[in-house]
Amino acid sequence: MSLKNATLLIFIILLIDQVSKFYIKTHFALHHRIEVFEWFQILFVENDGMAWGTKLSDFITGISDRTAKLALTIFRIVAVIGIGYWMVTSVRKKGPNILIVAIALIFAGALGNIIDSVFYGIIFDESYSQVATFLPEVGYDTLFHGKVVDMLHFPIWQGVLPNWIPLVGGDYFTFFEPVFNVADMAISTGIGMLIVFNKKAFHLDEKEEETTETDYLEKE
Repeated sequence: MSLKNATLLIFIILLIDQVSKFYIKTHFALHHRIEVFEWFQILFVENDGMAWGTKLSDFITGISDRTAKLALTIFRIVAVIGIGYWMVTSVRKKGPNILIVAIALIFAGALGNIIDSVFYGIIFDESYSQVATFLPEVGYDTLFHGKVVDMLHFPIWQGVLPNWIPLVGGDYFTFFEPVFNVADMAISTGIGMLIVFNKKAFHLDEKEEETTETDYLEKE
């Protein structure tokens, strides 16, 4: 796959991700939901941290939520730069298409959520009990402290777990509980491709290593 095609894929994913988030942010109040099917809902939530709302401050004592949020956003930016370099390098080395597609998906998803974290705090106002305004006089937070917009919810099964199940028996349980967005889907799909198609994705690198080792032994 060429760098041009990989960039086009990234652009399409980013466009879908950001259009969906802008629509939700400007048409839904926080926690408003629409049931599309019994097993699929559009549910507007905002994520201030990592996956499932986890925050760095939950693991590191003595650090405030705002400092943890800033550190997480900066880490994401550094990570996406590294992922971008990996993708460009893989294209130049004529890596397998499946590897480049997977990296492009991860890059697009990470960048999509970074846009939320960096800019949404200043380009939107609050969504509590109201529909947010785009480009208000004052945003709901400062630069680098925005919240990630999530809206896709798949409560495929809900009910009380049997009592014979250890620890959680008798508890009310929802599968699948997390709410996510298009960017999260892209990241998960890319990582899944690398895991499932691991040999196809990295076989050229293995061949390059074997060739290098062979050339070295021949020179010796």
